[in-house]
Amino acid sequence: MVSAEIIRTTLGAIAGQADEAIDLAEAALLLASLDHPSTNLQVYRDHLKNLAEAVHIAAVEAGVDIETPTPEDMAKILAQVLSGEFRYTGDEETYDDLDNANMMRVIERRKGLPVALGILYLFAARSQGWGAAGLNFPGHFLIRLESCDGRRVIVDPFHNGRIMESRGLRELLKQFAGAAVELGSSHYRPVSNRDVLVRLQNNVRTRRLELGEINGALEAVTVLQILDPGNAALWREAGVLHMRLGHLKHAVEALEGFIARAPDGPDRHKIAQVVQELRERLH
Repeated sequence: MVSAEIIRTTLGAIAGQADEAIDLAEAALLLASLDHPSTNLQVYRDHLKNLAEAVHIAAVEAGVDIETPTPEDMAKILAQVLSGEFRYTGDEETYDDLDNANMMRVIERRKGLPVALGILYLFAARSQGWGAAGLNFPGHFLIRLESCDGRRVIVDPFHNGRIMESRGLRELLKQFAGAAVELGSSHYRPVSNRDVLVRLQNNVRTRRLELGEINGALEAVTVLQILDPGNAALWREAGVLHMRLGHLKHAVEALEGFIARAPDGPDRHKIAQVVQELRERLH
């Protein structure tokens, strides 16, 4: 049995790596195991190996050059394997189920959130040495596949790996960001591996808050602090959650963490006043 503390320490070591060295799928499994620390992850790691092997076999059988595939070939093979052979798809019926953000449960159920499925697509593509990155697209995680000559396609892992053209991207953007928002270069910008993990864990945090599970939400924020320790907002949120739970000493520590990281301004001064009031209550 591996303790949650050991898992957090391992996640901290992963988060401290250079971004390109982060193993997204392994990190996502570790995040999932925080809810099930006694679970042996080897069966899930073996599944990932099977995914990688299946992509390789499918590419060879289709006559695709593994070393220099077109982005369209990449998209076709990934969809064929993940959506077709392994039957991964987006969970539209129970979208807000916490299982959809837990990689172990995603693998078991073969369905999940866009970002969880996206991590599997990224893993499968990168296992072949193919260029793949998550995109800075609001509300719905997308994958960009890029060939050696710089040609690109965008695929939607939630909808069976379909290729997204400009029109579909505009419609999707307006659905999640509002009718007035126009598609721009920022929406094509790749995000870091660390940002992908933060996006996955943010779903856990949001669901816990919606369910009123303050302890669970605090645990999710604590993990986010491990993944993104310089994010001052996370320390403020941790402080607020500790206050709601009556953990005044921990609230002070978290809010002091916010003050140490936040730029000078009204918000920082306001939190400093809150810290002072909490200290007076502690004494």
